Amino acid sequence: MMNITPTVKQLLIINIIFYIGSQVLGDQVYELFSLYFFENAKFQVWQPLTHMFMHAKMPNITHILFNMFALYSFGSALETFWGPKKFLFFYISCGLGAALLHLGVNYYEFHSGLDLLTDAGFSKTNIYSLLNAGNIDSRWQDVIGNAGVNSLASSFVVPAVGASGAIYGLLVAFAYMFPNAELGIMFIPIPIKAKYFVPGILLIDLILGFKGDAIFSGGSGIAHFAHLGGALTGFLMMWYWKKTQFNNNRWN
Repeated sequence: MMNITPTVKQLLIINIIFYIGSQVLGDQVYELFSLYFFENAKFQVWQPLTHMFMHAKMPNITHILFNMFALYSFGSALETFWGPKKFLFFYISCGLGAALLHLGVNYYEFHSGLDLLTDAGFSKTNIYSLLNAGNIDSRWQDVIGNAGVNSLASSFVVPAVGASGAIYGLLVAFAYMFPNAELGIMFIPIPIKAKYFVPGILLIDLILGFKGDAIFSGGSGIAHFAHLGGALTGFLMMWYWKKTQFNNNRWN
């Protein structure tokens, strides 16, 4: 079994402290540190960072367990090769990239519905007021349908929590660096190479996201585009680092 590297150990401790604290102190902590849509009155500038240390409430303990197991499994290997500073920079960057794509998708979904409602004569100010109070107007369904109202409201009201975006970045980096490493997967009797496993997870997670389900996350209500945002950020960083790794050794 691989030893836990220093930065991974510290991240595990911070996540556990946040988790225990959020369970003890309750909704106030979730409102303060979860990632809300940036037009929501509960949004704070630190939430793109702090949300990656928050996890789903009890009894959904699988959310933090899977994330922390993945952080230990893949993070320790990467920190061993990169060192603590580069690893932490990569991890935080992937978490922020996850938040950015998640907020971008929410912006598109929310404003798609908002534009239709305002075109139909509903007051934009009233829509924001109702949503900030956690309410909706049943008449909205006549314009955008039940699915549209759910998309509008969830994009605005439901916060995102979890290290999954940063974890997906680690998965991509691991597959990029060790493509032929064989990974043992629960319920699958044969090991799968990382270069097949990671793209497979991303594809499955994307498909299940459109269906409202999730992989490795304990059910529906998961921010799938945050996963993909973390993975994309991780891929772009790995690609850039590989492209520029010999810059200091080139002749001018």
